[in-house]
Amino acid sequence: MNNNSNATHSEDQEIDLSQVSKKIGNAFQYFLDWIFDGVLFLKRNIIIISILFIIGAGLGFYLDKSEKVYSNQIIVIPNFESVDYLYAKVELLNAKIKERDYTFLTGLGIKEPKKISKIEIEPIIDIYRFIDNSEENFQMIKLMAEDNDMQKILEDKITSKNYKFHTISFLTHGLTQRNNTLEPLMKFFNDSDYYKNVQKEKIKNLELKIQTNQETVNQINGILNQFSENTSSQQKSDKLVYYNENTQLNDVIKTKDQLVNELGYLNVQMNDFKEIIKESSSTINVRNTKSVNGKMKLILPVLFVGLFLLAGMLRSFYKKQMIKRNLV
Repeated sequence: MNNNSNATHSEDQEIDLSQVSKKIGNAFQYFLDWIFDGVLFLKRNIIIISILFIIGAGLGFYLDKSEKVYSNQIIVIPNFESVDYLYAKVELLNAKIKERDYTFLTGLGIKEPKKISKIEIEPIIDIYRFIDNSEENFQMIKLMAEDNDMQKILEDKITSKNYKFHTISFLTHGLTQRNNTLEPLMKFFNDSDYYKNVQKEKIKNLELKIQTNQETVNQINGILNQFSENTSSQQKSDKLVYYNENTQLNDVIKTKDQLVNELGYLNVQMNDFKEIIKESSSTINVRNTKSVNGKMKLILPVLFVGLFLLAGMLRSFYKKQMIKRNLV
């Protein structure tokens, strides 16, 4: 009885393998028929396909030539803790651009506002500048990095807003000029009565600090000059040894070096404080080739031919289905 069961099982396996092999053969034959039908379709419609390709290429070249998109970039320094204020201003502008509120944009002094399609802002991540000469920033980054991914912390919105430099980018359809877009944008960013008052007070404090440091440096210079005169008038070598070993003089020289370095930093800061949102550098009219920009001469021919082939496949499928249902 077991032998009969095994024989039956063996026959079932042979039947299954035979059916699988037959299905594979039918599928392969169907694929070959599909390929052959495609070749015949291309052969019958080669002229139409060629015309569609030429039309698509010609239209694509025309669009690429007439509809050029350019990238424009401004690197800025938000002073007086105005980072959140700047980001809010950019968000407002972007909303007005999406709403096509050209009256608002024209009111800002932007000429040909229809050219602008998008504006964004993002920080320039510079962790070394962020922690440079700031023990508090260093300890904060160190503490946050203990339990989290360092890269995520550096790119986090809260952290990134503390970086010094930020990039404002906007796209224009066609060439633009600095006085048409960039200068009105910077004027809009710097239009704040609150931050103008903060700016005045900060500059006053900075000028006072620069003046005080300069006076201290002048006093130190006077002390050093007096010491030099006294040293040159001495005749005995033991006096010279005494002065060279005077540690207070070394402290005075170190203090002078620190004040000079600080004066250099304060003068740079004074230059930055001339504006609430200080422009560091800018580039305009850089051809944008991202996405489909500048690629229509490649996209349109493929699109036209692809749609024609898809229409042919749907037509062939429809005919076959009609034949199967004896509707023809």
